[in-house]
Amino acid sequence: MSVQQIMTADETGEKLVQFASETADKLVKASLTRAQIRNIFTEVRQIESLWGMNRADALRRLNMLKPKLAYQTARTPQMKDLQSVLSEAITLVSNAASDEEKDQRFERFMDLFEAILAYHRAKGGRN
Repeated sequence: MSVQQIMTADETGEKLVQFASETADKLVKASLTRAQIRNIFTEVRQIESLWGMNRADALRRLNMLKPKLAYQTARTPQMKDLQSVLSEAITLVSNAASDEEKDQRFERFMDLFEAILAYHRAKGGRN
């Protein structure tokens, strides 16, 4: 199962849920803290609130998360799996052919990130 399948062909969301659970397992095993995930998630929530008003600015901010994730991963190697998943998902949102497709992929990106965060907490991820 790949991020691309989740972002483009997972109509029911079942693959997304399974993938999020597996990703959260990796993050818990790597000892990534909830606070480290939330630092990125807070930024993503701000982008989400901007998305409906100004998609172009929101998309630019979303793309700028990639270098931020790379920096965080260089400082905190435990972020590697999260960086890999989110960076690929961001690329898929950006490369969507139409605005409607961008909207759909961004919604799936949000669903994926929310599910990873929820599973991380449920699986005993550190604070």
